[in-house]
Amino acid sequence: MPSSLSSKPVRVLMDATAIPANLGGVGRYVDDLVPELEAQGVELTMAVQERDAEHFATRLPSARIIPISPRFESRPMRFAWEQTGLPSLIRKVRPDVLHSPHYTCPQFPGVPVVITLHDATFFSHPQAHSRTKQKFFTFAIRRAIRRAAALVVPSEATRDETIKYAGGDPSQFYVAYHGVDRSIFHPVDDAERARVKKSLGLDGQEYIGFLGTLEPRKNVPNLVRGWTQAVSDLPNPPALVLAGGKGWDEDIDPALAAVPSHLTVLRPGYLPLEDLPGFLSGCLVLAYPSIAEGFGLPVLEAMSCGAATLTTRLTSLPEVGGDAVDYCDITPESIADALTTLMNDPQRRARLGQAAIARSEEFTWERAAEVHAQAFRAAAGL
Repeated sequence: MPSSLSSKPVRVLMDATAIPANLGGVGRYVDDLVPELEAQGVELTMAVQERDAEHFATRLPSARIIPISPRFESRPMRFAWEQTGLPSLIRKVRPDVLHSPHYTCPQFPGVPVVITLHDATFFSHPQAHSRTKQKFFTFAIRRAIRRAAALVVPSEATRDETIKYAGGDPSQFYVAYHGVDRSIFHPVDDAERARVKKSLGLDGQEYIGFLGTLEPRKNVPNLVRGWTQAVSDLPNPPALVLAGGKGWDEDIDPALAAVPSHLTVLRPGYLPLEDLPGFLSGCLVLAYPSIAEGFGLPVLEAMSCGAATLTTRLTSLPEVGGDAVDYCDITPESIADALTTLMNDPQRRARLGQAAIARSEEFTWERAAEVHAQAFRAAAGL
């Protein structure tokens, strides 16, 4: 019997007020995790932004949902509420433990705290972040290590990198791999793939896909260069579709400017959630040559859709991909060679797609919730 089910329920107050308005980033993690916690013996109370209250009340009918005032919606005001209003709420709710799903917690919470750290690249790859963001999160992580009774991380790589750069006792860390929502991310039929392709303006043209924010650590400029090398001389060159937020990588525009005019690059921005399965299932290859990740959710989502996926062996990515993806280095030449191999071998793409589906089934939010419950119980001394 899992330890999370072996004794009385653990009462957890989760501060979910840092979730962005579109449920992106940390919002996806919280939204997928919380429905699984009750089965692990967690009695959950959630502090949320008022705009999210109805969503979580519907999603979690058994949980207590406490909205905070809309005046605390901006980032500075939310931090102010975290340090003053949240301790007051803790005294009223009287949980066994406070869970902060996004790096920070009150200076004086009054109860044991579990903090989720999503990423150690603020230390290992500072150039991949703005200076302000890098300074804030390195401070927040060091503070979390001092304050938290337990720390949840999404990969062994994030745990090891955090300990290497910021310290912490290994026994303080709980590795909870992300899951994937298979009701959304699954292989789709030809008609759905064709619909999404047509919506992108690619009716009849194959494409290499990328999914993620266009930020420096995603290595998109080298992907553009590698793709260009791989397809320039082909009679019907596949397009490159860079799906995701614009980000701040100043090297992308020069790389795109060097693309020959007969090749097609699309930057559709964020795709609607309902289009992602068709986009991922429909690409020749999902290319994700990232330099560093805390986990690598786009890789898992692509695998769950049966995409032949190309990524790197850096940080957490081999923990996700295992033997069910192909790997490359971060250079344009390595990316080009790997893309060429996959484009020329449809049988290998099909084998990788089937292996990826099977591998993705090992990553579930139920398992993630079990690890979180273990961290909550350890922090609370239960």
